Amino acid sequence: MVDIESQNISLGDAATRFLAKLSSQEREVSQPEVYKFVRWYGWERPFARLAAPEVASYAEQLSISDTDYAKKLELIRAFLAYAKKEGWSRTNLAAHLKTRKTKAGLQVSSRRRLPESVSLTRQKYEELKAELVDLKSKSHELIDEIRLAAADKDFRENAPLAAAREQRGHVEGRIKELEETLKATTIIGEKRESAIKTGIGDNIVLGDLASGKELRYMIVDPREVDPTKGKISIASPLGKALIGRRDGDVVEITAPSGKLRYQIKRVEH
Repeated sequence: MVDIESQNISLGDAATRFLAKLSSQEREVSQPEVYKFVRWYGWERPFARLAAPEVASYAEQLSISDTDYAKKLELIRAFLAYAKKEGWSRTNLAAHLKTRKTKAGLQVSSRRRLPESVSLTRQKYEELKAELVDLKSKSHELIDEIRLAAADKDFRENAPLAAAREQRGHVEGRIKELEETLKATTIIGEKRESAIKTGIGDNIVLGDLASGKELRYMIVDPREVDPTKGKISIASPLGKALIGRRDGDVVEITAPSGKLRYQIKRVEH
């Protein structure tokens, strides 16, 4: 039977207890991913309120280009399985954290890093913006706390300093995640032609701002490059400059001959 303490334990406390029972070597490997998982849902959020669909969607925000993608999911599954064993969760949420698949149904291991779109309602988008503002303010407050705590020259047993530094680490991690999420967000129900971003596989018509010539390229994986057909690599200078852009945007790249500037006339998805 689940006791009251187990029902009320926060994700942050659960992570701390889980990591404490690991060996120092295991803790060093697991801590970054477990803390990242916890920050994603909120340090103070009750573990019992974490729902299976939320856990299932967590893998979607991880970069599939990371060669340690599968390993990182295993570390989080271990945390979730431990939570079930301790009675913090009624179900084994680890079973819902599944590795994403490629279109061919194969497990993703190592792939290119591509910008991933995040679809949010206007309300959720504004909530994340407000959270970002609050966290940036909190980060400045923690800097002051660290300065005050650091004034105590006895660093060996300076618990306030250690606590402030750890908390700021959590805050800064969440700030980075929020900034990346907001940057890649598309507001549901507010899609406009001008808001469509370029991506791999798109045909892009450019205007050379120096010569006035019209150029057409397709952004492809490095393995599919074919200059004779206008297929350029996503990893090339021009490919990198074009990814995530919109109609009308002007991009600039540095070539041996100098700086080249192009305007995106249209994107054909």
